[in-house]
Amino acid sequence: MNFQSSAQRSASAMSQLASVSFLASSSLAGVGDGVTPAPQGWSLSFGKRLFDFLFSALVLTMFALPMLIIWACIRLSSEGPAIYVQKRVGKGGRLFRIYKFRSMVAASAVSAGPTLTRDGDQRITAVGSLLRKFKLDELPQFYNILRGDMSLVGPRPKLTKYAGIESLCYRPGVTGAATLFFRCEEDILKEVLPERLDDFYLQRIRPLKERLDVRYMRRATFWSDMMLVGATFASCFAPMRVPTSLRNMDEFHASPQDAFRQRVGAEEGSGGICGV
Repeated sequence: MNFQSSAQRSASAMSQLASVSFLASSSLAGVGDGVTPAPQGWSLSFGKRLFDFLFSALVLTMFALPMLIIWACIRLSSEGPAIYVQKRVGKGGRLFRIYKFRSMVAASAVSAGPTLTRDGDQRITAVGSLLRKFKLDELPQFYNILRGDMSLVGPRPKLTKYAGIESLCYRPGVTGAATLFFRCEEDILKEVLPERLDDFYLQRIRPLKERLDVRYMRRATFWSDMMLVGATFASCFAPMRVPTSLRNMDEFHASPQDAFRQRVGAEEGSGGICGV
């Protein structure tokens, strides 16, 4: 009975993952059409860095008071520091300290719990749940952008064991293509047994997110970044869910990664990391 339940949960996770893959590849089908993937494009330009600096300075100034209120709410509602600091992998593989508002109980930082978060994770505090829903826990990362550790748009900064290779040529971002399309990642992971979380993520989710991020970054423009930021903001109020019509598509169940590759297609004109 337990085996059957485990198999059903795994099948549900795979089905949702395949659906997200299909949705992402379909939505990005026209992004950057006619644009030759090149490492010296907008994603690595001085103009993007200048915009990041100015935009992050504006956000930190405008949201100084709300951030102070959030800091006080965290401190008053649970024990531990209001700011969570962790080492993540940045551009070129350089480690940096990322700053976030703490959304979990402080003991999580030293516990043996999973490093991945699932929907309904008991470690998330009441205030943290609200912050995560509207991505307000990410606000301190605009300080990382100001410093040059991160960018507004880019692959999400990852722990060392989850870092991909191809995405290391770009500054990690507060939001990105994979971030947007995998907004339901915690819903997918809740169907996976705790002891299988890392394996499932590394084998199934990470390759899809890596490919999606790199494909977008190689073709990104200022306007596509603005559209992605707007879509991310909108998703905070209307979270993306996997369409019901896509949840039982048998063609994806066996290998969602292969299905995604077929729709995204191989990158042309690139040879190795960063297309060099």
